[in-house]
Amino acid sequence: MGQRSGRQERSKKLELALSGTMKAEAEVQSDKKEAEEPKAKGQRLTPVFGVADLKNGAIGLYNVGESCCLNSLLQVFLMNIHFTRILRRITVPLHAAQKKKNVPYQMLLLLEEMQCGKRKAVSPVDFACCLSAYRVKLFVQYDAAQLFLTLWNLIKEQMAKPELVEELNCLYTICVQEHLACQKCSYETKRNSSMLTLPLPVLDSNSHVLKTLEDCLQYFFHPEELSDRNMCFCVQCGRKTPFLQSMKLVRLPQTLTIHLKRFCFEQSAYIHKLSHYLPFPQYLDFKEILTENQCQADDNEKAAWQYELFAVVAHSGSTSCGHYCAYIRSLTERKWYCFNDSEVCQVLWDDVKCTYGHSSLHWGETAYLLVYMKKHPQ
Repeated sequence: MGQRSGRQERSKKLELALSGTMKAEAEVQSDKKEAEEPKAKGQRLTPVFGVADLKNGAIGLYNVGESCCLNSLLQVFLMNIHFTRILRRITVPLHAAQKKKNVPYQMLLLLEEMQCGKRKAVSPVDFACCLSAYRVKLFVQYDAAQLFLTLWNLIKEQMAKPELVEELNCLYTICVQEHLACQKCSYETKRNSSMLTLPLPVLDSNSHVLKTLEDCLQYFFHPEELSDRNMCFCVQCGRKTPFLQSMKLVRLPQTLTIHLKRFCFEQSAYIHKLSHYLPFPQYLDFKEILTENQCQADDNEKAAWQYELFAVVAHSGSTSCGHYCAYIRSLTERKWYCFNDSEVCQVLWDDVKCTYGHSSLHWGETAYLLVYMKKHPQ
């Protein structure tokens, strides 16, 4: 009983602190004149940035049941100032039962605990219990890319304000245009689609290693001929014909998530990890990587396609017994930190480069998710 009452008391304190900071955020949004003054804007925004500004130092998250994947992704979300600005403006659920099952609200409570506490780490058990209502269980090894999509969709679905949903989409969503062209006639189809990550193969169609991240991007957007068993039905020809399939980039978000597809299925249905060396740059300019035929955007849009690396979610171990940690660059300090569950330490860029991988170190750390941030957002 004593532990339960103590936990309830802590929850009440967090909710009081949360209401205070959300009120401060509302004042920032409503007071446009004050927001236009740089000095006043800086003074007002600083206390409500949350853990992203490292006000109380970098805070870890305890592993509460094989939760290293969840912990790493939570750190990437909560260290992103642009995301926490959206999170702090959510509508708070009215009833206690709703609060327990509301993912954005529980994430906000966790953010408050990380900001207000003076401990080296906090427990995400309440957030994990909230996720269990949506079949995201503890003591299960998750794929970081799949769990990222699950978390993002839960956050989006449970945001009541349409303007916040729109901001969240702008912050993370990639827009591409898919092309299908019949090789026997002039029939062509085009459609725009959205994705949350760029799922980049690290091998080409002949199982040859792609040597750099730039190679992976060029290969992803390179046209592919669909022939033999992959032919498509052409309504103009009235039969299955070879098609040329291509993808053009239309819009890139403020926060760009790249998924390096290091886990692949072999013929025996065994999942194999590809640990080979694959360097990625600190700075990425899509205008220098993609050709004009691979882009469907105007000059203003392409001018903002310059990125700087913000985070790396790295995987170590095998597919059946692995571990995740996150390397994140503070957007305010511009220093790199390694978030390994409850252990957090400052690192150098050379330490981040250790996640490039090595073909002979199958159990070593390899980058799995790369998160880039726009250098000059529109």
